[in-house]
Amino acid sequence: MSEALVATEVPEASVPGASGARQFWRRLRAQRAAMVAAVVVALLVLVALGAPLLTALEGQDPTTYHPSLIDSARGGVPIGSFGGVSGDHWLGVEPQTGRDLFARLVYGARVSLGVALAATAVQVFLGVVVGVAAALGNRWVDQLLSRITDIIVAMPLMIMALALLAIVPSSFPRPVLVALIIGFVAWGTIGKIARAQTLTLKELDYVAAARLSGWGTLRIARRELLPGLAAPVITYAALMVPANIAIEASLSFLGVGVKPPTPSWGQMLTSADVWYQAAPQYLLLPAAALFVTVLALTVLGDGVRTALDPRAASRLRVGTGRRQESKADTSEARKPEAGESEPRKSEAAKEGTA
Repeated sequence: MSEALVATEVPEASVPGASGARQFWRRLRAQRAAMVAAVVVALLVLVALGAPLLTALEGQDPTTYHPSLIDSARGGVPIGSFGGVSGDHWLGVEPQTGRDLFARLVYGARVSLGVALAATAVQVFLGVVVGVAAALGNRWVDQLLSRITDIIVAMPLMIMALALLAIVPSSFPRPVLVALIIGFVAWGTIGKIARAQTLTLKELDYVAAARLSGWGTLRIARRELLPGLAAPVITYAALMVPANIAIEASLSFLGVGVKPPTPSWGQMLTSADVWYQAAPQYLLLPAAALFVTVLALTVLGDGVRTALDPRAASRLRVGTGRRQESKADTSEARKPEAGESEPRKSEAAKEGTA
């Protein structure tokens, strides 16, 4: 069987194309919450990428100390109202150090998003490779890789991350190390998803046709199976990003994540735990940034899942249709019937004559 014939037998849902992208975009746009979350995420990404430009506009950087802006007589509280907010320091300065809060906040967005995305990439790569290899291998390979995946899933993530971060030399770049450790200890679930999906896909007719045509295992996996894994992998990866942001913030909060002077939202929360009364904005700003980021990414991930799932998309269409029908019924109920309008007019005319 020729390659062209095999390609035509691939189901449309498993091959990303222009029509599939249009359907996905249409389903995603039908969800208002997901679109709002997408706008928020886009703004956060722009802030993270444009951190040097934004801090240059302010005229500050995240590492310079400003002792003249700190009241040492009061224990290091920023001088001025609202934590030292001014034209030179848009969100004020840190207690004790006087470092610019706005600069540290936007650079912290770069660190948090960068670590989360890198960790998600590691998780997806390891999970897909191990899951596909387990599904396509013989019984012994499947058993071995499945048991390794079970161990990774059962492993307490925070404890393992704390242990690994504690033994690695501090000379290793900390953001890279945090991303690698989160990725290496949390790929088990996506590995199970990839294995289960591959076991289903390899029994389909177009995969059997490719095998009969003489294709090797690697070629079948690359050309036929990986496109079918795209939807579930993208769905789960979209939900892993906010979880990884929370993990990075937790590790930095515990003091084993990103180290000073590199700014991180979790690290800022750690430093702010004793200043929440004297300088509440020092605690509220990184906490709010972390909350908004995780919430927006979670809502967007749920919207992506709904847009990629035909069953969820059909429920969305049914719900939209029912809302439109209910609106139409309400508008029709408000209109007076043709038979009722004439008697009312005639009665009004009689009363006026009398």
